[in-house]
Amino acid sequence: MSAITNKNAGESQVQVKKKSFFQRNLDTIEKVGNKLPHPIALFGMFCVTIMIISAICAALGVSATGELIDRANNNEMTLQTINVISLLSREGIVYMLENAVNNFVTFAPLGMVLVAMFGIGVAEGSGYISALLKGAVQVTPAMLVTPMVVFLGVMSNIASDAGYVVLVPLGALIFMSFGRHPLAGLAAGFAGVSGGFSANLIVGTIDPMLAGISTEAARMIDPMYVVGPTGNMFFMMVSTVLITGLGWFVTDKIVEPRLSKNKLEKDAHKDDSLGDLSAQEKRALKITNYIMVGMILALVVIIVMPNSILRNLEVEASDGFLASIIDHSPLMNGFVPILTILFLVPSIIFGKLSGVFKNEKDVCRELENAMKSMGGYIALSFVAAQFVNYFSYTNLGTILALRGAELLETLNVNSIVLMILFVLFTGFINLFMGSASAKWAILAPVFLPMFMKVGISPELTQVAYRIGDSTTNIISPLMSYFAMIVVFAQKYDKKAGIGTIISTMIPYSILFLIGWTIMLAIWMVTGLPLGPGAGLAI
Repeated sequence: MSAITNKNAGESQVQVKKKSFFQRNLDTIEKVGNKLPHPIALFGMFCVTIMIISAICAALGVSATGELIDRANNNEMTLQTINVISLLSREGIVYMLENAVNNFVTFAPLGMVLVAMFGIGVAEGSGYISALLKGAVQVTPAMLVTPMVVFLGVMSNIASDAGYVVLVPLGALIFMSFGRHPLAGLAAGFAGVSGGFSANLIVGTIDPMLAGISTEAARMIDPMYVVGPTGNMFFMMVSTVLITGLGWFVTDKIVEPRLSKNKLEKDAHKDDSLGDLSAQEKRALKITNYIMVGMILALVVIIVMPNSILRNLEVEASDGFLASIIDHSPLMNGFVPILTILFLVPSIIFGKLSGVFKNEKDVCRELENAMKSMGGYIALSFVAAQFVNYFSYTNLGTILALRGAELLETLNVNSIVLMILFVLFTGFINLFMGSASAKWAILAPVFLPMFMKVGISPELTQVAYRIGDSTTNIISPLMSYFAMIVVFAQKYDKKAGIGTIISTMIPYSILFLIGWTIMLAIWMVTGLPLGPGAGLAI
């Protein structure tokens, strides 16, 4: 009888531990992905592949024709035929040789990440971030940690790409301070920052950027049409709540349960419980926080003062105060240095008051350590920068988009189905072309006029584009910051690779895509406005 009982108990235990079909597929994706070569070698192979594909396509005369923005002709829309440019031609080889260094130093994420890491590195080395998290643990309900991280990630796009270098690693630290898996926190932050990139409660930097492109494309049909920066505001405000809720569910119910703490590095296990603050740390934290608040208030005063150096006064004269803060303002263009100062100054003060920093040599040592920790990312950025620029130079992405547009144009379906197909198409193209503005500059002149002809407003087309553009960011290795996320993950699991990140983020991508698309369909059925004065139809 005892043997039978033990057998049944064993079978029950096996049943409890048995993974679902979905979880087994994620494990397979992780294993296969992590068996790929090192990311540096992988991007090198991508470069070689692009060289070969471009040479073959150029030899076959592959091309596509469509209405595109002509940068050399005052950004006018013109009918252009785009041909594939071979990287193995004389001109292509000269391009690769002459632009290798420039591609590297102008790689958008590189400078932003390195500058931000000066402030973040000192903040970590001084113990300031650790002290802040210890304080946060004492006042934040444990059940609200996940939605807080996802929500802050979504809201971080106010400052463009700064969330990638601040919120993503901070998410890991926050989760670790609550005794939870740091990679789950990293995933939650990444999902909010990148998967929910377009959502926000207020107008962010991406809104005027996309609206300007949409306006130019819409004027091909209506010369007086204007797509305002607030054209998607109502939809994106509700989207913020949706993405936060979906991110909360995916993190707690799908992602974190499949992560094993056995794989964590020893340092991560050691920091699993951050403990209590000493009396000296409490005093240092209190004074430092007052200084931080004072710096933020001073920044706000500088922003709102008349003729502020941080506002775009030219934009203010035509579009108002709010637009002058967001639209290509010194504040937004210089946000990363400003953020670095906001981290650096309080961190130095905290380090001094807490006894961690004895003199300026200790501070400089932490600055050096911050750069040392980014060595792998710097090496990876060189190869990734070449690939991104090769793909752009060859015109393969543009031709892929134009050919896809031709396919959608041949379909005879209603507006809801058409928008859903456009979301899926954009999500697919986003796997190969990461930049939201560059991709929209290609797609908007093609799709906006086409959809306007069947009564779909430019604001609605822009919303559908933003959904597709956001939801597949987190599973594309070609996304500019993806390599950096791998580096962050390897701090906690040395074996983490591209497969780890993709398998972890796929549930977010699927749920975000489904949930956001359903919300779009409901919005279209109910006829709600997308923003102030922005309807679904023209």
